[in-house]
Amino acid sequence: MTQGINGVALAVFGLLFALVTVMGFLAARWRRVENANNLDEWGLGGRSFGTWITWFLLGGDLYTAYTFVAIPAAIYAAGAAGFFAIPYSILAFPVAFVFLPRLWSVSHRKGYVTASDFVRGRFGSKGLSLAVALTGILATMPYVALQLVGIQAVLDVMGVGGDAHTHWFVKDLPLLIAFGVLAAYTYSSGLRAPALIAFVKDVLIYVVIVVAVIYIPIKLGGFAEIFDKAEAAFGQPNPATGKPRGQLVTAPQSQWAYATLALGSALALFMYPHSITATLSSRGREVIRRNATILPLYSVLLGFLALLGFMAIAAGVSVTNPQLAIPQLFEDMFPDWFAGLAFAAIGIGALVPAAIMSIGAANLFTRNVYKDFLKPDATPEQEHKVSKIASLLVKVGALVFILTMDKSVAINFQLLGGIWMLQTMPALVLGLFTRWFHRWALVAGWAAGMIYGTVAAYGVASPTQKHFGGSAAAIPGIGEIGYIGLTAFVLNLLVTVVLTVVLKAVKAPEGVDETEPGDYTADAGDKGVVTELPKVGAGH
Repeated sequence: MTQGINGVALAVFGLLFALVTVMGFLAARWRRVENANNLDEWGLGGRSFGTWITWFLLGGDLYTAYTFVAIPAAIYAAGAAGFFAIPYSILAFPVAFVFLPRLWSVSHRKGYVTASDFVRGRFGSKGLSLAVALTGILATMPYVALQLVGIQAVLDVMGVGGDAHTHWFVKDLPLLIAFGVLAAYTYSSGLRAPALIAFVKDVLIYVVIVVAVIYIPIKLGGFAEIFDKAEAAFGQPNPATGKPRGQLVTAPQSQWAYATLALGSALALFMYPHSITATLSSRGREVIRRNATILPLYSVLLGFLALLGFMAIAAGVSVTNPQLAIPQLFEDMFPDWFAGLAFAAIGIGALVPAAIMSIGAANLFTRNVYKDFLKPDATPEQEHKVSKIASLLVKVGALVFILTMDKSVAINFQLLGGIWMLQTMPALVLGLFTRWFHRWALVAGWAAGMIYGTVAAYGVASPTQKHFGGSAAAIPGIGEIGYIGLTAFVLNLLVTVVLTVVLKAVKAPEGVDETEPGDYTADAGDKGVVTELPKVGAGH
C-alpha cells in the first residue's frame, strides 16, 4: 500500500468528481417539463429516454462500482469461481428481452411506476404487492451500501482513509462528503441525474479497462506470463492473509454451484427495483428490445475486467482485503494521473447505481406502502415529496450499514438480497403472461421461498463469518452444492402451483385484474400515460 496521500491521483479524482456533481445538479433542468412534481418526472425521468440514454443508464445501473471492484477481487481471491458473473450477465439479457417489453407496455398504459404497482393491478392484491415492495426495499439497502464500499476502497488506496489510529470521523469524512453530494443531487434532480452522469461513468470505465488490458500485460510480460504466475499462485496461501487462493479451473465438485449461481443470478437481476426503474424510464417497448440486444457489449467489458484479478496476482499485489486488489493494482501499475482517472471511474461508477437504487426503493415505498396503506388519496405532489425523502432515508440506512458493520456483512447481505429478489419472479414475470396463479398461492410461495432461502443462507459459514457466509448450500434430496436462491425459487413455484390448484378447486375468491390483453403489447403511441392508478375492485 502507498504510504501517505497520492496527491496527483486525488486531484484528478476530485476534479472529475466535481464535474459529475455539477452535472448532477444541472440535470434538474435537462428535459424539464412544466409540471415536474410527480413520480413520472422525478422517479422515471418523464418516461422519455431513448435507446442510447437507456443503454448508458442500464449499463451504469447494472455494472456498478462494486462490479468493478468485486468481480476481479473474487478472481484474485478464489480463482475461477469469480467468472460466474460472465455467463450470468449473458443469460440475463435474453430473459429481459422476453418480459421487459410487456412490463413496459402495461406500465405505460396503466401509469405503473413500480413492479409492485403491476402486481397489485394484475392480481388485485395489496398484500402481494406489499410483499414484492418490501422484498425490493430490503434487497436494495445492502446493494447501495456496497457502492459506498467501492468508493471507500478507492479512498483507502489513495491514502485518504488514514490508518488504524485515525479518528473514525476523520477517516470517514471523505465518504460522508461523497454521500452528501449523492443525496443532494438525487433529491434535486431525480432519475435525470444518474442518466446524465452515466455517460461520463461509462466512457471512463471503457477507457480505463481497454487501457488496462493492453498496458498492464505489456508491463508484466504478456498474458502467458500472467496466467503462468496465476496458476502457480492458486492453491498456495495468499501471502497477505495466509488463506488458500482457490483454483484456476473450477473443480468438478464446484461446477453445479457455479452453474446454478450463474442461472439464479441471471433470473434475479431484472427483478431488482433499480433495473425496473431504469427500464420504465424509456420511451418505448422497442427501446427495451434494442437494449436487450446491445447491452451484452458490457459482458465483453466484464470479461476483460475479470482478467484484472489474474493481473493483480501476477503483479504481486498483496492486500488483506481482496476488495482493495484492483485499486492497488492501478496504483502500482499506472502513472499517478491515470490512476486518478481509474479511481474516478470506480467512484463515479458508484454514484450512478446508488442514485438509481435509492430512487427505485423510494418509489416502492411511496406507491406501495405510503399510498396503498397510509394515504390512499395522496396527490402526485405528495407522492413526489415522500419519494424524495424516502430516497434520502435509503441512502442514510446504507451509510449507517457501512460505518457500523463489517464490510463482509454488507457483501453477504447483498448475496442474500439476490436470493430474496428471485422469489418475486413468479408474481412479476409469470404474471405478465398468465393470470392462472391465485394471489394467495403467490403470497404463500413467496413466503416459502423467503423463509427457506433466508434460513439456508443463515446456516452457511465462511472463514470470516459464522452465519450468512455465502449463498451456496446442499440441495435437499440431491446433495450437490447449489445456489440457495434457485432452490428457494423451485420451492416457491411448487407451493404456488399446488396451492393454486387447491384454491381454484375450493373457489377461493380471486382479486380483480384491472389489465386487458392489449395493455401488454401497447407501444408509446397507444394512449397517454395514466398519472393516477385506476381503483382496483373488491377483494384486495
